[in-house]
Amino acid sequence: MTNYPHATLEEYGYKDYRVFRKVYKVFSVILVALIVLMLYLSIIILAIQSVNSSVDVTSFDTFTLKWYFEMFSTRSLTNAIKVSVITSVVATALATVLGTLIAVGLYSYEKKTRQKIMLLNNIPLLNADIVTGISLMLVFSLLLPLFPYIFGPTTLIMAHLFFTLPYVILSVLPKLKETDPNLMDAALDLGVKPYKALRKIIVPAIQAGIFSGMLLAFTMSIDDFVISYFTTGNGFDNLSIWVYASIGRKSLTPSVYAFSTLLTILTLGIMVLYQFLMKRGKKHA
Repeated sequence: MTNYPHATLEEYGYKDYRVFRKVYKVFSVILVALIVLMLYLSIIILAIQSVNSSVDVTSFDTFTLKWYFEMFSTRSLTNAIKVSVITSVVATALATVLGTLIAVGLYSYEKKTRQKIMLLNNIPLLNADIVTGISLMLVFSLLLPLFPYIFGPTTLIMAHLFFTLPYVILSVLPKLKETDPNLMDAALDLGVKPYKALRKIIVPAIQAGIFSGMLLAFTMSIDDFVISYFTTGNGFDNLSIWVYASIGRKSLTPSVYAFSTLLTILTLGIMVLYQFLMKRGKKHA
């Protein structure tokens, strides 16, 4: 019996790509790490400067927490923080309530009608901030003969409500699409009043979308500068306007870095707590 030599896999055209796969895997890890670093580099630098005893951002002297304790020692900074928090909280609360109600109303329309209305909802999102700010300033200026002191808290909250409302609608509407379309009708057939059915049945079913929209609206409102700059009044500046006015002056204190770091930690804490409560609720369901 004649013994023929066995053919190798390479002779059949097989190529070993294991080395290239390892290189690709290492390259993918490095690329993801660089992207994450670029996204969070500014936050990391901000956190480092908040514990830097030196006022100069180009040098790090010693670790300190004094900027956190001196956060409210500067009167102008304290007022700017109060304005930012009050404006964002009020605008977010109004946007969350109105956005949820508008989303529920839009969901009751036919698909074509809903898509046409959503085009109008997306205009504030796609429009440039400077165009939105100037447009709102002109609108508020037309009301000056009737309301001479309208510029200030009123215009700032209304402006923030204008550009945060679409975020809530866009966050709530997908959650409504996930629910049973006959849920509201079933509740009404059982004798539940519309308001109670909305509060007891619809809202718990879409609470994830409401919370995400509320958090997104607050995030967009708390750090807005362009629209706030055109719609605020004299002596009613939020934190971003205060920082812009303090650049290059001695009034710019590192306590701003401390407040920004605390705000970031608070936002992350709320998101982690929300995810924990959602997972816990699913386990007990």
